[in-house]
Amino acid sequence: MERGARTRTEDSLPQGVGQAIRETAGEIAALLADATDMTGPVPGLEWTVGETAAHLALANGLMADVASGQERPYGDGTPRSIAAANARSLADFPERTAEPLAAMIVEQADRFLDAVGRATTHGTAAQTFLTPLGPLDHSTFASYLLTHMLGHGYDLARGLRRPHMINASRVELCLPFLQTAMPRLSAAPELTARYTLRLRGGTTFGVTFTDGTVEVLPRAPERPDCTIVTEPVAFLLMGLGRMSPWQAMARGAVLAWGRRPWLALRFPELFHVP
Repeated sequence: MERGARTRTEDSLPQGVGQAIRETAGEIAALLADATDMTGPVPGLEWTVGETAAHLALANGLMADVASGQERPYGDGTPRSIAAANARSLADFPERTAEPLAAMIVEQADRFLDAVGRATTHGTAAQTFLTPLGPLDHSTFASYLLTHMLGHGYDLARGLRRPHMINASRVELCLPFLQTAMPRLSAAPELTARYTLRLRGGTTFGVTFTDGTVEVLPRAPERPDCTIVTEPVAFLLMGLGRMSPWQAMARGAVLAWGRRPWLALRFPELFHVP
């Protein structure tokens, strides 16, 4: 990608998002460059390392296509339909070799950033993209791509027994997508409760449930039922279904208090993760 395109992309996205996407893609590619066995299992997934890398390459390509203005239907936004679409796409794409998949992941991430930069330069501030989880503006869409890459980058790191690439600053960049996705992925039809969520050293926001209707607030709600303070990496891993609340608590990564502190254990289960 030419330097001018990179500059336009950085100008069109919140600070740090474009760089985090490029660096994460590069770090995932570096993981795969050292992979000696792509047939090994990934803990917590039904996929092998090769299948996980193939899914990530395909997903980056899908998001780059959407950012370029192409229509790419991919389920109906529900976790079950997205899982079915994942299975179909993997069945139709037999590549499981590390080197070409690593190259695809990087190339498609760059193509996404280039497309978002062009779309926002020549489009309008209100432009939305129709993603697998519904319409998103350009900055939330970029946050979605980063979140997806970090989740599966973590999976690949575990499968290859290597350090993962999630850190506190990258988790903060995932928040716009996570906060937008929460109401769309609610699985709490009868709950009424008010949560304060605080990332250690970072953002504080609120999530309220009223008979199952979810609202995400930019700040803590008045008189919350439960306040949860979470180490940022644990917050993302719980949000993506890679860590249970019990595991996080055992590691000292979560503290909770309030009038109904037991609601903290339930919080990650209040959402269907695709």
